[in-house]
Amino acid sequence: MPVPDLFREGLARGWKTYDGSRLDRDLTLEADVAIVGSGAGGGTTAEILSAAGFKVLLIEEGPLKTSSDFKMQEAEAYPSLYQEGIGRMSKDGAITILQGRAVGGTTLVNWTSSFRTPEPTLEHWAKEHNVKGHGVADMAPWFEKMEQRLGVAPWMIPPNPNNDVIRSGCEKLGYPWKVIPRNVRGCWNLGYCGMGCPTNAKQSMLVTTIPATLDKGGELLYLARAERLLLDGDKVSGIECVGLDERCVALTGRKITIKARHYVLAGGGINSPALLLRSQAPDPHQRVGKRTFLHLVNFSAAHFEQVINPFYGAPQSIYSDHFQWDQGASGRMSYKLEVPPLHPALTATLLGRFGVDNALRMEQLPHTNVVLALMRDGFHPDSAEGSVELRSDGSPVLDYRMTDYTWDGVRRAFHSMAEIQFAAGAKAVMPMHNDAGFVKTLSEAKQVIDGLSLELYRTRLGSAHVMGGCAMGEDASLAVADSLGRHHQLENLSIHDGSLFPTSIGANPQLSVYGLSAQLATALAERLGKA
Repeated sequence: MPVPDLFREGLARGWKTYDGSRLDRDLTLEADVAIVGSGAGGGTTAEILSAAGFKVLLIEEGPLKTSSDFKMQEAEAYPSLYQEGIGRMSKDGAITILQGRAVGGTTLVNWTSSFRTPEPTLEHWAKEHNVKGHGVADMAPWFEKMEQRLGVAPWMIPPNPNNDVIRSGCEKLGYPWKVIPRNVRGCWNLGYCGMGCPTNAKQSMLVTTIPATLDKGGELLYLARAERLLLDGDKVSGIECVGLDERCVALTGRKITIKARHYVLAGGGINSPALLLRSQAPDPHQRVGKRTFLHLVNFSAAHFEQVINPFYGAPQSIYSDHFQWDQGASGRMSYKLEVPPLHPALTATLLGRFGVDNALRMEQLPHTNVVLALMRDGFHPDSAEGSVELRSDGSPVLDYRMTDYTWDGVRRAFHSMAEIQFAAGAKAVMPMHNDAGFVKTLSEAKQVIDGLSLELYRTRLGSAHVMGGCAMGEDASLAVADSLGRHHQLENLSIHDGSLFPTSIGANPQLSVYGLSAQLATALAERLGKA
């Protein structure tokens, strides 16, 4: 029996949407609140404000794709559901950055890992970045609210063999490990979460908060890029959007002007700062786009005798924080260990080499595991960090500068991952670096890792988490917005997304964005109701 397409059913019931690729004339749309971005921050904010009785308009640059469109095919999913057709990279081209770009944002394509913001992170923000009202006790009810809303719970099915490598290796070594909470209901355990969920089990914004908003009379504009905020003194008077073709590449020549009482930026790290930069919004202390963090990731591959089939089953279900806080929040660069799912197209890029060499590595895919390390960047003054810039055409790019402090974390992570993989029974391990091959013993791996020249382009680096760029905090000379997400200079503009984070999170950030946005949106609804 086919899975019902909940979104198409809603459209048939009369949901109000506008397709920016099909407009035959320029358009003006009005709402109480206009929200730029339909991911974790935008979707959560839209549901709360529309439930409070406000007319909400969601603006999304990417296309509207629903469960009927998700065929679990990499060649279809990556170009249509990811920023820059999965080609988004750091300015120097050394770091691949995976971010969603479709109705539902990154929640549509993430791997469902859902962690509360770690306690040391919240404490660090309060102490070092003058963030108020976001302590553990302040945030707990908001996390709980969103966990219930989105079905977040520890994954009850035994881990697939790919994830079990972390469990098995950590147990042998006496390292702690835990089960990852996932935002799913009735999950089929397919393992193709990164290509859109064909069964509507993943509780992304596409099947939760956005339908709830549209049911309440909210509206959705997609395939429309928010080009700039129209400013009038210390207020935003409108947003100028441009229509995009159905591939989300070329401009159609159509303009959409948005008028609202209040405006919310929820385009995520990189896109929210870029909109402020394009708009030449007031930025007296040059904070917009600064202190942008990535949870920079490096990888270690392993071959096993047994079949791993790392493309099947819940993509992430086991993690270890053994190395995460080993010297406190602001000690040496530390990291969280998880695994990525390995589908062929992405893996062929990840494993490296060309021609026959690459083909031989790919031949071993059913027996291959990869562990990744998420670097907790932004807590130490010597940490690598990024700044968002605009290219000549106004599109954003992240200039992320590596440091010796961060490279030290990368090298230690290579050691940690190899140790766990061998402990789990790997017959060969390879740090993902151009100068490394598979080695058969831990002592060989240690020698190889210690001898690697860690530098850009030679070390395989990636990111799926962009945080910061519009940091929150009470000191306007250091932050773009206050602790309630209110822009320090523009009185009817708020920011509700991961760009508010003063550092990285130290855990996959979707639940952090949900909880924070729910808190900020509820406070915004109260303010707007009194105004």
